[in-house]
Amino acid sequence: MSGTVGSAGDGNHHHDVIIVGARCAGATTAMLLARLGHRVLLVDRATFPSDTISTHLIHPPGLAALDRWGLLERVVATGCPPIDTYAFDLGPFAIVGSPAGEGFEVSYAPRRTVLDKILVDAAAESGAQVREGFTVEEILFDGEMVTGIRGHGKDGSTSVDHARIVVGADGLHSSVARATGAVGYAEKPKINAYYYTYWAGLPMHGMFEAYDRGDCAVAAWPTNKDLTIVICGWSMRDFEARRGDIEGNCHATLARAPGLGERVAKATRAERFVGMAVPNYFRKPYGPGWILVGDAGYLKDPITAQGIQDAFRDAERCARALDDGFAGRRSFDEAMRAAQEARDAQVTSMYEFTAEFATMEPPPPEMQQLLLAVSQSPSARDEFVRVTAGVTPPEEFFGHRQERMSRHQTPDTA
Repeated sequence: MSGTVGSAGDGNHHHDVIIVGARCAGATTAMLLARLGHRVLLVDRATFPSDTISTHLIHPPGLAALDRWGLLERVVATGCPPIDTYAFDLGPFAIVGSPAGEGFEVSYAPRRTVLDKILVDAAAESGAQVREGFTVEEILFDGEMVTGIRGHGKDGSTSVDHARIVVGADGLHSSVARATGAVGYAEKPKINAYYYTYWAGLPMHGMFEAYDRGDCAVAAWPTNKDLTIVICGWSMRDFEARRGDIEGNCHATLARAPGLGERVAKATRAERFVGMAVPNYFRKPYGPGWILVGDAGYLKDPITAQGIQDAFRDAERCARALDDGFAGRRSFDEAMRAAQEARDAQVTSMYEFTAEFATMEPPPPEMQQLLLAVSQSPSARDEFVRVTAGVTPPEEFFGHRQERMSRHQTPDTA
């Protein structure tokens, strides 16, 4: 597969690309490839609108992508309130600032029932064939080359479809990753378990609030229909002891964040609790006839809520790489290797920062001193918030400040 993409037997392909999974990564990849003129089939077992477990927070880099694609106005029009301030209560002090970046002053957190429907509709409008309520039973191979899918619709009708490339955009339990034996690397175990629900009568006034209490954390932010998502998190080492009474333990966690807890006590729970605990990994995202995008290829703890904008960036990278391969500008291997390297270079520092942040353990004294200093500077507070929003790379923010602190603590011998 080092030459042009799917060069053997192209006449038998009904599609250039089949994409398995029609949410943030899959629908956007389908939309972008269809806009480039490629024949795309997008399948998902869900019918839209439908919900899925998600923090559904989109920081400014994700909004910039939606704006590039002409979809941001649709998201804003759903009445999802803007979030212009992030507040991190670390116990002894708090860091409060703006996530502004890439031309956007705010973030949004649309429900996945809203966002995914917008993206699936955009893929269809762009020319992709969308097949909802379709379950993939088998990934098809010719030797080591992936050639298509076999599956069935909700009415039981079966279908066999072939393509030059099959894309797995089906998340953690990706059928494409499983069938191809996609190799993982830089893996970390599950760090935290999170449970969340939605509350009515809990106004946030444009705030994202997070409280770190060492052995637990809680966060809240506004979403559609005047609801607020409230998430409680506990270390995996404590999860077994807590899982028997999720609601009781969520309220106990909220009691340790009095300002938020008192407001929640006056609100009304609107939905049931749902939970998640995810491993942290990279997977090699390509091989003969197949690609992985979004969570199927790279996943991390949701504490920094990077998943949606990571999926958007990955979709753009993979669409460009595939277009290069189809046009013969580069071989499939060259294009996808470059896409993998670009992905890893962009997200690795946030991957490590997120894993460290998720431990909820007290930072070493030097880091405590740095964060305290950050909390006392308006500009530094904004810069820290931009790190958590994925606007500023962690190494850029922390590296500069640690160098500064070292200079201030070391006698000048010049």
